[in-house]
Amino acid sequence: MPHQKEDDAARGFNCIIALGSNLGDKAANIAAAIARLTAADDVTLVERSRDYATEPWGKTDQDWFVNAAVAVRTALDPHALLQRCQQIECEMGRVHTEKWGPRIIDLDLLIYGDEAINTPDLVLPHPYIGERAFVLAPLMDIAPELEIGGRTVRELYERIDAEGVRAI
Repeated sequence: MPHQKEDDAARGFNCIIALGSNLGDKAANIAAAIARLTAADDVTLVERSRDYATEPWGKTDQDWFVNAAVAVRTALDPHALLQRCQQIECEMGRVHTEKWGPRIIDLDLLIYGDEAINTPDLVLPHPYIGERAFVLAPLMDIAPELEIGGRTVRELYERIDAEGVRAI
């Protein structure tokens, strides 16, 4: 279960969302998704990571990705926020053709406060945070002391191979 230490809580976020793109203008896709996410008054951007060029994960025979993460403050419940993220993916032209396949945009809820959710459409905290350098590197920019499963983002990051990840 995630735990926000005082310095993270003081930043004013209650949710972290990971973003990724490996089709078209990848960095512009990330920026457009963030703009759409925060266009209404019910999601406020608190902090944004740098963009990272990352090697594909899972399905490796595809183009590299740009990944980022945002910390937001929202009163939307986790499922409503998930629906917003999926709506943005749809509006931007995402087509789900294969697991871990190429995508114009991907938005994944990573944490929502201290909530632990395990439903068919949403698992929080995201079950693969600690295994993915392309998630942990952006998290290091915005919440290195956030605790997930008893370890900080910094500790999780130090345990993985981040060779295929570089800030751009």
